[in-house]
Amino acid sequence: MDRLANTVRPYAWGSTTAIPELLGTPPTGEPQAEMWLGAHPGAPSRLDRGHGAGEQALSDVIDADPEAELGAATVGKFGPRLPFLLKVLAAASPLSLQVHPDLAQAAAGYADEERRGVPADAPHRTYKDANHKPELICALTPFEGLCGFRAPADAAALLEGLGVEALKPYADLLRAHPAETALRETLTAVLSADPEGIAATVTEAAAAAERLGGAYAPYAAIARHYPGDPGVLAAMLLNHVRLQPGEALFLGAGVPHAYLEGLGVEIMANSDNVLRCGLTPKHVDVPELLRVVRFEATAPAVLRPQEAAPGEELYATPIDEFRLSRYTLADGGPARDLTAATPQILLCTEGAPRAGGLALTPGGAVFVPAGETAELSGTGTVFRATVVA
Repeated sequence: MDRLANTVRPYAWGSTTAIPELLGTPPTGEPQAEMWLGAHPGAPSRLDRGHGAGEQALSDVIDADPEAELGAATVGKFGPRLPFLLKVLAAASPLSLQVHPDLAQAAAGYADEERRGVPADAPHRTYKDANHKPELICALTPFEGLCGFRAPADAAALLEGLGVEALKPYADLLRAHPAETALRETLTAVLSADPEGIAATVTEAAAAAERLGGAYAPYAAIARHYPGDPGVLAAMLLNHVRLQPGEALFLGAGVPHAYLEGLGVEIMANSDNVLRCGLTPKHVDVPELLRVVRFEATAPAVLRPQEAAPGEELYATPIDEFRLSRYTLADGGPARDLTAATPQILLCTEGAPRAGGLALTPGGAVFVPAGETAELSGTGTVFRATVVA
């Protein structure tokens, strides 16, 4: 197995302290939003196998011999690349309100933009690749987010409770139709409204939310970060969720969501396809967004890990590209054999465990090629990321 060196991405919404505190390093004063662990070309992890080649990108190591690193079953099912990307995510302010396409939508959207010659780095480019991007976030600290649509009547009541006359047409839309149509028509109206008019409405709604507090406090906080953004009203259509450490959310295709605050371990299919609904200065492709969003009112299903094997707690999802589980190791407890025919990344978040002959500290991680002996011992918490092949 190989110790990984990982890149931290400095997105503006990131915490200046959470990832440094995890790693035991001094803050830089700059936001540190995401630490990427994997072989994504945007920021692949690095390793040194000590053969005189020096430090290499994990993506290059895999490209050189995919079957040796990933195993024949993984390559046969997903192709010659690591199917998942693991992250440590630290949000101090809200991320953009967003949704991800399913596999067929991503393939069609990517092919269309390629055919039309839209440059890969164009600000209005929607599809970066042909893959879907289901994801799972597991809280390491108390964690807040938005996930899935509220029941239309509940969303209407929330808007009406602000006492803002300009919100009445949106509340009326929510009450006038069956759920799917009501949610579609209301989100369309919010995102298609006159920019000056909607900004004024959002400003008035934000002021009311500040006065009222309580259930409105999360939306007042969002509005402080994104004044006048129509995404503030779109956010009020969604469920507000609080996770406690160890709890998780799975976000499938078409589910609108945003992370608001907290530190967590995130895993996703190896894709960068994001359609934004608001809370962002970036491009919002309204027609494509409305095609991808699933207009279903659903209560967020908070996941708690279930025992899958002795010592292993699994966060069960319907996705094969990733499998995330957790080991809580006690001093003097039995070593855990993690040897598998699939590739693995082991991430320590607490304590001083050992992975094979390598000592880990919080934030430390190793890559285990398919079939290589892997054993966990010592004390602490380790997340295990692999695939179902």
